[in-house]
Amino acid sequence: MKFSVYQISRQGGRERNEDRMGYAYTRESGLFVLADGMGGHPEGAMAAQLALQTFSAYFQKAANPTVREVPEFLSSALMAAHHQIIRYAAEKGMLDTPRTTLVASVMERGHVYWVHCGDSRLYVVRNGEMLTRTRDHSYMEQQAHLGRATEHINRNILFTCLGSPAKPVFDLSGPVQLLQGDRVLLCSDGLWGTVTDEEITSELSKRPLEQAVPELVELALKRGGPRCDNVTVLAMEWETADEFQSTRVSTEDIEDGVFASTIQSGTPDSTIEDLDDAAIEQSIAEINEAIRRTAERNT
Repeated sequence: MKFSVYQISRQGGRERNEDRMGYAYTRESGLFVLADGMGGHPEGAMAAQLALQTFSAYFQKAANPTVREVPEFLSSALMAAHHQIIRYAAEKGMLDTPRTTLVASVMERGHVYWVHCGDSRLYVVRNGEMLTRTRDHSYMEQQAHLGRATEHINRNILFTCLGSPAKPVFDLSGPVQLLQGDRVLLCSDGLWGTVTDEEITSELSKRPLEQAVPELVELALKRGGPRCDNVTVLAMEWETADEFQSTRVSTEDIEDGVFASTIQSGTPDSTIEDLDDAAIEQSIAEINEAIRRTAERNT
């Protein structure tokens, strides 16, 4: 398996950068994950980091050296990440839960699969054209898909995310067969909020990743101005032909059982796999009880 990969995250005009991204791979499988911690709720960066660590831990366990059932892996890892965030909030006695959007993809056996929750996006670009992209879980995108006017709708209003007391809504996609030169881009809304789909497609098509991705990020920051959102991008080119490209990764020499990752270390609670709907409901109940006790003290 050969691919080129380039990742970059730039803080815009926000107080902190709560975006997180990373990738991991074995000899025959690759995982790419990006999460955007949500403002307006506490510890968005922690929510995003917990999501990445959970996916990484699941991938390390499942990829031997390929993932047997990729859609099942992606959905299970996403729900485990959601549970992990809820448990974290309950254990800390938090009055509100940390929350994050997420997009993740697995590439193996010449195909790509992906899952997303919220408005962090995945694009697939082939031969100068956008093959597909994810559809945001936002009210604006929902109305646009129905052919209705969206000028009055705030694009940042989502109807699902990880970490919310409600069970997350997510979409699974793939498999899409990858051809040499196909490019897959994961990004936070800091990119697509100011840079159009057409511009993303065009830039990805005409330059190497190490030139195209920084160019897109700088364009987003410039257009966003002083109040620009954080901009985070993780991009991959499949079966890169140029052996001298600095971003190229080849897994052909990796032995079975070897796992490499750029995701910050940190192992989620080992009991996370034991969580079911009853367990998560208990965690939510604990959060609500903490809110009730605080309200009583304030009165």
